[in-house]
Amino acid sequence: MWDSLYLDCHLASMDPAVNKPFGAIRNGALAINDGTIAWIGPESALPDDALTRAKVVHRLNGAWLTPGLVDCHTHMVFGGNRAHEFDMLLNGKSYEEIAAQGGGIQATVKATREATETELYESALRRLDRMRADGITTIEIKSGYGLDRETELRMLKVAARLERNRPVRVMRTFLGAHAIPKDHPGGRAGYVDFLINQMIPEIAKNKLAHAVDGFCETIGFTPDEIDKLFKAARSHGLHVKLHAEQLSDQGGAALAASHGALSADHLEYLSQDGIDAMAASGTVAVLLPAAFYVLRETRLPPIDGLRKAGVPMAIASDCNPGTAPVLSPGLIPGMASTLFRLTPEEAISGMTIHAARALGLADSVGQLRVGFKADIAAWAVGDLAEMCYWVGSTKPLFTLFNGQLAYESHEYRLLKEG
Repeated sequence: MWDSLYLDCHLASMDPAVNKPFGAIRNGALAINDGTIAWIGPESALPDDALTRAKVVHRLNGAWLTPGLVDCHTHMVFGGNRAHEFDMLLNGKSYEEIAAQGGGIQATVKATREATETELYESALRRLDRMRADGITTIEIKSGYGLDRETELRMLKVAARLERNRPVRVMRTFLGAHAIPKDHPGGRAGYVDFLINQMIPEIAKNKLAHAVDGFCETIGFTPDEIDKLFKAARSHGLHVKLHAEQLSDQGGAALAASHGALSADHLEYLSQDGIDAMAASGTVAVLLPAAFYVLRETRLPPIDGLRKAGVPMAIASDCNPGTAPVLSPGLIPGMASTLFRLTPEEAISGMTIHAARALGLADSVGQLRVGFKADIAAWAVGDLAEMCYWVGSTKPLFTLFNGQLAYESHEYRLLKEG
């Protein structure tokens, strides 16, 4: 028996084995059993007993099914906001200048430390619910606005609590190396030692995070500090990923690749050496067009170089209170197409198959494929390019998480009633 069967739909499987754009299967069918995809293919190829085998049959009136969207880079647990810095950016201040004046990450650190766990949870829950309505079924959430033991652990616990209370997969990343706290008693060297010898072992032992991240930049951490951090993370069985080459070329992407990083993110200043290293290691390039837009950057990531080298390109919202105050991840494919010149297929791949790979989930989510999690989004579009074409207004009819209804639109409720 199958738990459910979806008919009268088109499928964007994103499966490379389906040798068509988007892995498309027109006039397709998809069956789900026990939270995973049990059958997928053309409706004409269904077994003769398909309708009786399924406990429930859904007809979708020609909608497209895609994998549930994956937002592989967010900072959505935080206190306060930085709306005043937006005005500073508009008046010509650079990100570095704002940080030097006590703004930026340090401003959010102060607000986050002052927030209770309940306050952090409730504010993050509101953000998460808005993002799920755009088709998100898997999301990465970083710490990094505590820069002390208590607050960093509180942020990771909030992220885990979100997953327990909403139908969404949350991948947690420890970003203690986001900035150097001004109040650490050991100064810079002492803080790096604290991350390596106290925080990473504790987080790994208690399974509070899946990965360790860092900010390798002139206003962040040096390549040598990141190298030590990543060696510690890998020795404790944690994945690594890196904010790299956002404001300057520090060689961070190549460093991350040397540690087998899942991803290197931002990459506006990525060099050919970095591209070659990522291609050799399989490290995913995560592009963040919302931060590029808010900061009014002019230097594009080397998209053509990444294409030619075969580096998989993911895209993500970078939801954060300073440089990407974005709660509509559905905007991101369109922004990536317009700002970075990604094709619609590249953009949608960037929030499905490649984003899943950037989180270490390539074997279970991000594709419509037998045995994969039944995380699915349905879209009332005639052409998948509409997900990039309509600026922020293409919303899913519904999403499934592990085969169960996780979100439904008013339009879908009417369709079911009709």
